[in-house]
Amino acid sequence: MGAQAGMDVSAAWAAPETSEIKVIGVRRLIAERMSEAKRNIPHFAYVEEVDVTELETLRQHLNAKLAKGEPPLTYLPLIIPALVRVLESFPQCNVHYDATRGVLVRHRAVHVGIATQTPDGLKVPVLRNAQALDLWEIAAGVRRVSERARTNKATREELVGSTITITSLGKLGGIASTPIINAPEVAIIGLNKAVERPVVRQGAVVVRRIMNLSSSFDHRFVDGYDAAAMIQALKELLEHPATIFIPKAKVP
Repeated sequence: MGAQAGMDVSAAWAAPETSEIKVIGVRRLIAERMSEAKRNIPHFAYVEEVDVTELETLRQHLNAKLAKGEPPLTYLPLIIPALVRVLESFPQCNVHYDATRGVLVRHRAVHVGIATQTPDGLKVPVLRNAQALDLWEIAAGVRRVSERARTNKATREELVGSTITITSLGKLGGIASTPIINAPEVAIIGLNKAVERPVVRQGAVVVRRIMNLSSSFDHRFVDGYDAAAMIQALKELLEHPATIFIPKAKVP
């Protein structure tokens, strides 16, 4: 056995020290688009922590009501309707920049790009008309478009046309990140991992579930003040999740 082990080691060291992988197809397209976005867009990054304790309570409550075998809700279907609501007050973030014509195209509908890791690299399938969907329709839609992207079944039409993108690495989300804008959009919202940690509330140290939002904005068209105000509005909704689903009061 000793001689055989020696032969195996020798064979391993005899293997080439490097290998070459051609950057072609989808991977090359992703690389080109990422490089172009980072090179041409002045990114304004904004990170804010959000207390998602109540949001987690709501998520667990809703999951407990699901029939056996139904997929549980993640944070994403709860955050999307909050984002849709916030964009009503910040329409400058639901925009495409047409560089050829030098025109900003504001969209009334919210087509949410869902950044999805696939065997071919990062893809962004689109959940269309999120503003017209309820919570369960959003959850089913996110699962559908993400799965089609992961299994390479998504058509080109399903991978273009988003007006704002959400990116999340789930448990690998880290403390903060600097997501790259999905051009021609002008904003991207990054979800970091949610963790329990001690915080001070009303003079007492308590354990709360905290998630950071790491977002990037195209500073040519979204002022820093407006970017910060948008994230603060999103934070307020997520920290009081009942308000996500309560209709806005009509102005007399």
